[in-house]
Amino acid sequence: MDASILKDTAFAAANREGWVKLAQKALKGADFHEALVSRTDDNIPIEPLYERRKNAKLTPRRNPAQPWHIVQRIDDPDPVRANRQLLEDLENGATGISLVFEGAPNAFGYGLPSTREAVDQVLRGVHLEMIHLRMDVHPKSRACADWFVDYMRPRNINPKTLSFSLGIDPAATLAGTGRLRMTLAALKASLPQSLAGFFSTDLPGIVLEADGRVYHNAGATEAQELGAMLSIASGHFRLFEEARQPIVYAAPHIGFSIAVDQDQFLSIAKLRALRRLWARLQEACGIPPSAATIHAETSMRMMTKKDCETNTLRTTIAAFAAAVGGADSLAVLPHTITHGLPDPFARRLARNTQLVLADESNLAFVADPGAGSGAIEALTDALCEAAWKEFQMLEKEGGILQSLVEDRFQQRIIAARAARNEEYRSGTRAIIGTTLFPVKEERPVTVLDAPHMPLPTDGVVHCEPLTFPRIDETLQASAE
Repeated sequence: MDASILKDTAFAAANREGWVKLAQKALKGADFHEALVSRTDDNIPIEPLYERRKNAKLTPRRNPAQPWHIVQRIDDPDPVRANRQLLEDLENGATGISLVFEGAPNAFGYGLPSTREAVDQVLRGVHLEMIHLRMDVHPKSRACADWFVDYMRPRNINPKTLSFSLGIDPAATLAGTGRLRMTLAALKASLPQSLAGFFSTDLPGIVLEADGRVYHNAGATEAQELGAMLSIASGHFRLFEEARQPIVYAAPHIGFSIAVDQDQFLSIAKLRALRRLWARLQEACGIPPSAATIHAETSMRMMTKKDCETNTLRTTIAAFAAAVGGADSLAVLPHTITHGLPDPFARRLARNTQLVLADESNLAFVADPGAGSGAIEALTDALCEAAWKEFQMLEKEGGILQSLVEDRFQQRIIAARAARNEEYRSGTRAIIGTTLFPVKEERPVTVLDAPHMPLPTDGVVHCEPLTFPRIDETLQASAE
C-alpha cells in the first residue's frame, strides 16, 4: 500500500456526546444510567467513560524518588519463631517489618506477646538502621514506645538514621476492643506530655497514627474510613493544643494506616484522596502542610476461606493499587490467613507479590500514574468531598472518641456493612470461588500451630467494640 495516502486520512472527531448516543443505540432502549453507571458504597457514581483530566495535580508518595517499603507482618505468638520468620523475610527481599502484638485490632487472633522481653527477642540480629520498622496499633502502644527506646539505647543506634512508626492510636484501640487502659480524661491529660520527647525536629519517624483499617475491616465505606482518619488526626492536634504545645512540630510525626482491597481504581483514589485531605486539614489548622506518610495493608474483610488460593488474586490487585496510589509502605496479608497463622510458603508468596510489582513491574518508577486519568481524578475528588462530610459529622459529635463512646459511628458502619452484604446475598455482587464458580473440592491448607489470642479484658470499658466479620463469613452465616 502507498503510505502517502494516509497523509490525507484522519479519524472523525470524537466527543462524549457522540459516544453516548452510540451507546444508547446499542442498549436498545435500556436506561443508560441503569445499565452502564455503577455506584460505590458512598453512592459515588462510576461512569463508563471519562475524559482525560488536563492540568492534573500530582499526588505522589512522600518520597517519590524511592520505592515503597515492602513490609512483612510479624505476628507469631512465639517470639523465637517470629524472629526466624523476620530474618528470613529480610534476607529474601523485605525492606520493612510490622510488629503485630496480641490484642491489636488488626492481629486477627494472633500476635506477639505484649512484653519487653518479646520485643528484645524478636528484634535479635536485626539492623534497625537498614530497615523500616512499624509497631502496629495495640493496647500497650505507649509502653511499647519506651521498650523501643530501651532496646536502642545500649546498642548506640542513632535515631536519626531510623525509619519507624510507633503506631500509637487510642481511637483504633477503643474501636476494636471497646477498652482503653485509662479514662478519656486521663488520656487527654497525659498523652501529650508523655510523648513530648518524641516530638523534636531532629527525630524522624511516626509517633502517632490514624489507623483506618479497623473501620474498613468492620465494614466502613471508603468515605467513612477516610473521615475517621481525619477525625483521629484532628484529635491528635487537639490534644497538643490543649497541652499548649505547637501542633506544627507534631504534624510530621502523625502517620496513617489504610486498607486497600480488590476494587483497584477505588483503592488508588482512596490513597490519593487521603494525601489531599491531610494537606487540607493542616491548611485549615493554619500550619504549613507536611506530606502524609501512609502505610497500606491489604483488606482482611475481602479474604475468603473457601478456595483461598483466589486470595492471591485479590491481594495482588490490592497491592498494585497501593503502589500506584502512592503508599509509602505496604503489607500483604498471606492468602491462608483465614485458616490460621500463615506458614512460610504463604508468607513467601505475600512477600514475592510485592517484589514482582516493585522489581519486575517497576511500579514505583512513575511518581503518580493516576494523575490525569479521568476516572481516578473524578473518584479522588468525589472521595475527598464525601470524606470531608463524614469528618465534619464526626467533629459535630465531639470527635471520633466521643462518637465511639456514644455508639454513633459504629451504627453508621454497621448500616454500611449490612447494605453491602445484602448486595452479595442478592447476587448483585459476587465473590469468585465462594458465590461464583465455587470449587467442587477444597484443597488442603497448611498453617502453623499457634494459640488463638483473645481480645484484652483489662482496662476501662468505654463503648461497644466493632466486630470484624469477613464478607464471606456473613454470607455463610445467612445461608445457615
